[in-house]
Amino acid sequence: MPSDKYLRYGLAVPPDDPNQEYMTVQETAYTLKCSVDTIRRLLKELGLHSRPGRRIITDKADRQALHRARHAGRKTTRRKPLASAA
Repeated sequence: MPSDKYLRYGLAVPPDDPNQEYMTVQETAYTLKCSVDTIRRLLKELGLHSRPGRRIITDKADRQALHRARHAGRKTTRRKPLASAA
């Protein structure tokens, strides 16, 4: 059974201050109204790197880039639907 801390790691969390310079992935997901997995995927796709340390941290410029990428109307890389057996 996963621990409570592990389960909370994937949930969006409201930041103390929405205008702060640095945020965790969970706070960024809450601010941009998307999932933590979406933020991690976009960070990887856009080639944005985290700040030093173990936690992934975004700054204001990273969040602006993530916001633009989410609302640019580009297609996301998702799995293709399975072909139905006919």
